[in-house]
Amino acid sequence: MSEYDKVVRGTLVTEDGVTENGFVAIRDGVIAGLGSGTAPAAKDVYDFGSALILPGVIDGQVHSRSQKDQEDFIWSTRSAAAGGVTTIVDMPYDAGGKLICTAELLKEKAESAATQARVDFALYGTIRPSEGPKHIAEMAEAGAAGFKFSTFETDPNRFPRIPTPLLHAAFAEVSKTGLIAGVHNENDECVKVWSEAVKASGRTDYLTHGESRPPIAETLAIAEVYEIAASTGCSAHIVHCSVGRGYELAQAYRSQGVDATIEACIHYLVCSEEEDVSRLLGRAKCNPPIRSAKEREKLWQHLAAGHITIVSTDHVAWSLAAKSSKVMLENASGMPGLEVLASLLLDGLTDRGLPLFHAAKLLSGNPARLFRLTAQKGALAIGLDADLAVFAERPRIYDAAASGHNVVGWSPYEGRRIRHTAIATFLRGQMIYDGKDVLAEPGTGRFITPTRAVSKAA
Repeated sequence: MSEYDKVVRGTLVTEDGVTENGFVAIRDGVIAGLGSGTAPAAKDVYDFGSALILPGVIDGQVHSRSQKDQEDFIWSTRSAAAGGVTTIVDMPYDAGGKLICTAELLKEKAESAATQARVDFALYGTIRPSEGPKHIAEMAEAGAAGFKFSTFETDPNRFPRIPTPLLHAAFAEVSKTGLIAGVHNENDECVKVWSEAVKASGRTDYLTHGESRPPIAETLAIAEVYEIAASTGCSAHIVHCSVGRGYELAQAYRSQGVDATIEACIHYLVCSEEEDVSRLLGRAKCNPPIRSAKEREKLWQHLAAGHITIVSTDHVAWSLAAKSSKVMLENASGMPGLEVLASLLLDGLTDRGLPLFHAAKLLSGNPARLFRLTAQKGALAIGLDADLAVFAERPRIYDAAASGHNVVGWSPYEGRRIRHTAIATFLRGQMIYDGKDVLAEPGTGRFITPTRAVSKAA
């Protein structure tokens, strides 16, 4: 009788390095053995040759319900599975002005998402400004993986600004839970004044978006967030940073003992204003904006130096109708990316000759630490869920519509040559993607909750 249910063979990529001719042995959905060379016997053996086997990817920033009747978890998690993503962390700003701001609403979302999800998921909570932070403790008890706030008011109901004194009070409450306070980092006053100035000019071109939200609007907000963290002792996380200066600020606060973490979205690492926004127009509109190629390379320098905590997608699957206005500022902000997150990062690392351990750290290990999920997720380690993402060098021209896993059928990465292709995804030992089809049915995914002890990301 075989000791293991499955053995998966390939090149193991972990935070410690790369192990060729490696294997992962699985029993009852968890990793029960690791090694290299001759693998133990198992009921089922998957031999992927020299393909890369990473811990299942955790995407720390996903918006599954931003547009009513558009995507939802049934499609976002389908895209995730096809890209090696085995856990998503979903944002608390759902269509219709539905803020996930009480324990009851968090539980309701977890229950409904569990009927749809094909991969595991965790949930952010937030607050309603008129109610303050009084529900934070109960949301933590209900399983929130962190709390999301914004220094910019996208919408007073669906995505409200949290004024500075209230943000301080919220951080003080979050600090008691041992979880993170994640913040959308744009200075509200700056963006509003400069946006009005751009509109008054009469211009509508692609450059207007970046001009309406220049880097200083971003870094002012970052400094405010970290100062509040220093005052309250809260773990503060910047959920997206497009400029090198932001990572310098994070490093400075970390050197002073502040638990200051910071996130790079994949579009800031692979796209630029002059090369991509100029061509894609509204389809490349996001907040904060995609910056210049020069600024993009600064982010890669920070990545190589270990200054970036995690890499995410900020995935949102807007319809093309919401992204096709000729007036740049009128387009919805955000873009889909779950299906190619890991592929694009792996390509970027190999293009620059950077070690692959960065992928295991930025896409798996650090997200698990950040959201306090290390009891189950984040590494190829005995006792953890057997979540595996397998990638082979199979160059292709990405076609979102042809893949069949993207509900809106468009992508800012359309037509891009991508070399690293997901050829298999395993969730808790079950193959949920075979390189062509998503095999997981809705309801396969589970609601994942954090370990409440503080566990700072590297």
